[in-house]
Amino acid sequence: MQYPTHLLKLIDVLKKLPGVGTKSAERFAFEMVSWPASKLEEMAHIIHKTPNLLQHCLECGSLSDATSCHFCQSSHSRLPLLCIVAMPRDVFSIESTHEFKGLYHVLGGLLSPMQGIGPEALNLPKLKKRIAALNIGEVVIALDSTLEGDATALYLKQELEPLNLSISRLAFGLPMGSSLDYVDGGTLARALSARGKF
Repeated sequence: MQYPTHLLKLIDVLKKLPGVGTKSAERFAFEMVSWPASKLEEMAHIIHKTPNLLQHCLECGSLSDATSCHFCQSSHSRLPLLCIVAMPRDVFSIESTHEFKGLYHVLGGLLSPMQGIGPEALNLPKLKKRIAALNIGEVVIALDSTLEGDATALYLKQELEPLNLSISRLAFGLPMGSSLDYVDGGTLARALSARGKF
């Protein structure tokens, strides 16, 4: 059975979204085909406007409206802490906890020699300039616990140590409500090595 050409194109476009495989893309495409034209036009209009109405803040790198960045605008009311994250979505994840009261800096990626992403892509001169200008006393490195995240965190630590900062990294270990029976060895080992006083 062969899908109509335009439906195949729609499926192919939807498969470009992260985590969307062929079956999910087909399901989304068939759902969209059943929408009224006005709903599809509204969706197309929102997507079309995105590059003009949503931008990366030139200061911190987070996503913001074209006119202002919420995090940089409220910098005077935030503590002299700087949380370094890989991507803009990480800022919103941390902010949603209501636990962090400092500023953010988005790297825009992680070191990955396999993908050709080297230290120059992290734009460290800009990061160091912000740390000095904002009188930052502590840097929190909030990167994924992956090979790339660990390599980037280690590189940042080495580069920032001469600035006489307190440098910390998010703790990794057991998820809330978990039972030791169901925790994998790597997570358990990480929890043991990062244990804190009780």
